[in-house]
Order: sequence, then C-alpha cells, then structure tokens
Amino acid sequence: MTINELLNLVNERGASDLHLIAGFPPTLRVDGVLFSIPGESVLTADEILLSLKEMVNEARLKFFLEKRELDFSLEVAGKARFRINAYFQEGSCALSFRRIPLIIPELSTLGLPKSATSLVNLKQGLVLVTGPTGHGKSTTLAAMINAINLSRAEHIITVEDPIEFQFPTAKSIVSQRELGSDTLVWSDSLRAILREDPNVVLVGEMRDYETVASAMTVAETGHLVFSTLHTNSAAQTVDRIIDVFPQAQQGQARSQLASTLEAVVSLRLIPAVAGGRTLAYELMTGSPAIKTSIREAKTHLINNIITTSSELGMVSLDMCLAEKVKNGVITFEVAQAYSLSPAELSRLVKN
Repeated sequence: MTINELLNLVNERGASDLHLIAGFPPTLRVDGVLFSIPGESVLTADEILLSLKEMVNEARLKFFLEKRELDFSLEVAGKARFRINAYFQEGSCALSFRRIPLIIPELSTLGLPKSATSLVNLKQGLVLVTGPTGHGKSTTLAAMINAINLSRAEHIITVEDPIEFQFPTAKSIVSQRELGSDTLVWSDSLRAILREDPNVVLVGEMRDYETVASAMTVAETGHLVFSTLHTNSAAQTVDRIIDVFPQAQQGQARSQLASTLEAVVSLRLIPAVAGGRTLAYELMTGSPAIKTSIREAKTHLINNIITTSSELGMVSLDMCLAEKVKNGVITFEVAQAYSLSPAELSRLVKN
C-alpha cells in the first residue's frame, strides 16, 4: 500500500495509530489493541524513508537526518489529520502516526461530569488534563477550547508541537502556533503570549522547567491556561510540577501553583463490556483544602481530599471505576487493572 492508502485505511478502521517499522508489516492500533494489517508484507528501511520523503519538504528532511527526530502534522484528503513522529530505531527510519479527527467532538459527548465540562466557564487559572499517551487528553483539550470558541468572543492562542486539531471560525479569534514553523522555542513563545492580548491559552505540553514556569506565570497574570502532562493522578501531577523547579525555588512554586491551579482532570480509556473503550476519569478541583495541601507540601493528603469532596464535584478514579462496574459498563477485572488502589475499588464496588 502507498502511504495515502495506509492513512485512508487508518481512517476507515477507526484506528488511533499507525506504526511503520522496518522488519514489521504496517501495524494499526484499534481500541487500544495492536494488530498487523492482513496481507501486507514486512517493511524495509528504504520504503519507510521514501514514505517520509513524500510527506515532508527538503528542509524538514534535512532536520530529521541531522536531529534524528521530527514531529509534524498532515491532513489527508479532507478525511483526517495525523500527528506524525519520525524517529530512528536500529539505524533506520520509523514512523508513528496518531489520527486526529477533523471534527472536534462536543464536550458534552465525551462522558465527563458537569463539574469538568463547566471548567470552560472559568475566566482565569490553570486547568490540566493528564493521563497516559493515547487516552484522550488532546481530544478533551480540543473540545474544551472549542466550547469556548463557540460560546464567547475571546482571543485564544495555542502553542503546539505540532498543531493537532484545527479550530473552526466562530465567536472567538484563534491563533495557533506550531513549534518549528511559527515559533522556535517553547519558553520564548510563552513569554511573548503576554504581549499578544490573549484571554485563553493552550500549551500543548508542560514538558520542562521553562514551560511549566511560563504557563503558571500566564495563568497568574489573569489568563485561563489549559495544558497537559503525562501523569496518572492529580497528586502525581502536583508533585511532577513542583519537582521540575530547583530546590531553592520549590517553596515559591508551591505558592504559585496553589494560587493558580483550578483543576486536574486525569483520563483513562478502558475496554468496555460492549466493545470499544469507555472514558474513566479522576477530577480534582482547586478547593481551599487542595490549595492548602499544595502550599504546605502535603500532597499525600490530596487523594483523601478528592474522595471526601464529592459535594464539590471531585471524583476519584476508583469512584468512577466502581460506578462503571456497578452499571455493567466494564468488568471488575478490567477495573482492577486500571485502579490506583485495588483495595479501595473493591470496597466501593461492594458498597
């Protein structure tokens, strides 16, 4: 198959990912499960490099051959966009594709609680969407940003690597900046944002000290900031943010995070009894108790605060999993595999 035929097949099968690796046939991921495309032969390194050359210009190809890594996006025949990572393995080029639907789903259709969907009504602060790779972070963030775009007149600025979802023309104006073409350095783009009259900012990923510090500063100066981290829980998210700062600055960072953090939504896509996957989540909001635990370096209390604060809209992952088990959406065995505290999950299911 040509690269276009492969990408059309990804879209037809509803796959989330496509992998091209020398020594293996083209491989799809559907509902979290990998399988080789039937009838396709093993790929060679030359075939994969040729596919890359068909998708990028000479400047990007040169960058890839020098840096050994390349991120870019591609739209195929008006059917879907793909976020693509080119990399080397065992000395040969490999490609990983993530399918991004052209139509951004409505926030209300994702299966999140009202306390999570209402976060788009905030005017300032930091909202983080977290979870493992491939569990819906980008889709959820896009749905949140688009809900704002459709409902009120704001200046929305995104900084992404690469641009994933493209937002339609609606009530807001949207500036989407891609690392490598529209801006060269994450931290520089975030510092410049304050001069660009934003209301809402999307930071594709808080990946290091500079981006974390810059994102919190933007939120602290009266803007609504959305971003993501690859963490498994709200407590772990707080610790990860503080840990990127030098020891001498961690006290100040805790104070800044406590004053700006409005919510952490941690996501999991879990195999459902009826087939496909269902969304499970943990939601922590920035209540006074949460802010105090962050400021006083008592993040070990966060899990208990979430569990006992359902009246504030908070939900622990185990509470969400238990509810899905009781409703027959997922099996108890699957819930245990994704639980952060299997003993707590068992107690909740029995109750």
